[in-house]
Amino acid sequence: MKVVLHDFSGHPFQAELSRRLADKGHDVDHVSSVQYVSGKGHLSPQPGDSATLSFTAIDLHLPFHKYAPLARLRFERVYARRWIKRLKTSRPDVVVACNLPLVSMYLFARYARRTKLPYVMWHQDIYSNALADELARRLPRPIARLGGRVFERLEAYCARNASHVVAIGEDFREVYPRWKVSDEKVSVIPNWAPLDKVFPVERTNPRSATLFRDDETLRLVYAGTIGRKHNPHLLVELLRSVRQMGIPASMVVVSEGESADELAAIAAGEPDLRLKVLPFQPADELPDVLGSADVLVALLEPHATRFSIPSKVLSYMAAGRPIAGLMPSDNPAAADIDATGGLVVEPDDWGVAEAAKWITALAGDDDRIREIGDQTRRVAEQKFDAGKVAAQFETIIVSMA
Repeated sequence: MKVVLHDFSGHPFQAELSRRLADKGHDVDHVSSVQYVSGKGHLSPQPGDSATLSFTAIDLHLPFHKYAPLARLRFERVYARRWIKRLKTSRPDVVVACNLPLVSMYLFARYARRTKLPYVMWHQDIYSNALADELARRLPRPIARLGGRVFERLEAYCARNASHVVAIGEDFREVYPRWKVSDEKVSVIPNWAPLDKVFPVERTNPRSATLFRDDETLRLVYAGTIGRKHNPHLLVELLRSVRQMGIPASMVVVSEGESADELAAIAAGEPDLRLKVLPFQPADELPDVLGSADVLVALLEPHATRFSIPSKVLSYMAAGRPIAGLMPSDNPAAADIDATGGLVVEPDDWGVAEAAKWITALAGDDDRIREIGDQTRRVAEQKFDAGKVAAQFETIIVSMA
């Protein structure tokens, strides 16, 4: 079967699914966007990959301005046209669409309906919610509400016309009846991290010296996107709080975009803070980057908790390091962190203070850090079964085609 798995973001576990499907004998083309800046997976052939697996990077030579409405709309329309043109040439039996910007996804869904092309909508977030929130920041309330309803109708169309919808959490099921998406064509498959690509390493490794000044410093790492769902200032306050408690802590933030630039400006203005901001690192170096940390830090704002499950937490778990999550306790990722022996606190001033106390208590306790890290990796190995996920997806796509 000829399968196109289009993950706009180019994240690691989607690439692993493509590899697994190719290993099962399917002809798989894994498509991603060059312009979208994020932590990427292995998006090129690796040793041991099936000969039936290929990788396509769509490069528009046009910037993707996430928070500039007109420029983003232009990008999404051009992107959809480029992808649809490729689909007309490759003629797949089925498409798995993941993380596509909403307008691009809608234009693809219209094309798929016209041509009777079966597709799976792999639903990672309720995208219309985020777009509606952005409109509310920029426009008068009546216009923002109207725009929000338009975005929701576009997303509902994409889900309703999909041959199957794969959601990453049970809360998504509450939305689909309103969108007239029948329950029998919805599956819930939680995200995971590729255990063979992200794994525990020694604290002192080929990247640690380039990230941190010395071995004595307590090391904190945040690695991942910082968007509207995250408050970057919590990272600064957390580092300040730990250092004010007398712990010589350092923090490395691996990210790009407006918030990362803001953090870099703070770091430049306060050299004694010992905050370093780096761009996204190559996929091969992710284990060493995460493994250099004593504690890995995750963020999520309360308004995003129902439909956003931070995938960075899954990579953190695979890396086998203690995790401090400043996020609502009802998020599924919070339950994972609790199971590992990590800490979950609310993303506010009180949460920062509690997280600083917990991190300070770990300082110098190598045995405790190692114990929590080992438990974190064990939980990841128990939860993340890429073979099972691939079998579920294969059942879905075979039944569709």
